[in-house]
Amino acid sequence: MSDERADLILTMLRAIRAEQSAQREKLDEIIVRLGRLEREVAGLHGDYASLSVRLDNLDRRVGRIERRLELVEVPTST
Repeated sequence: MSDERADLILTMLRAIRAEQSAQREKLDEIIVRLGRLEREVAGLHGDYASLSVRLDNLDRRVGRIERRLELVEVPTST
């Protein structure tokens, strides 16, 4: 194999290695960002569940207040 051909092959291999390294770094960044996103979504799920319970509690309290102040009609049982 001639020196020119060997140099060309080595140059191409270095370029491939550099590209592969850049892709590996980008993949690592994507994995880190995805992990953050997963944790954020999990946190939002917990927040949603907490808010749902709080809204249910507020609904019950408002219902009791409305009944005490006679702002709503209470259905009568027969």
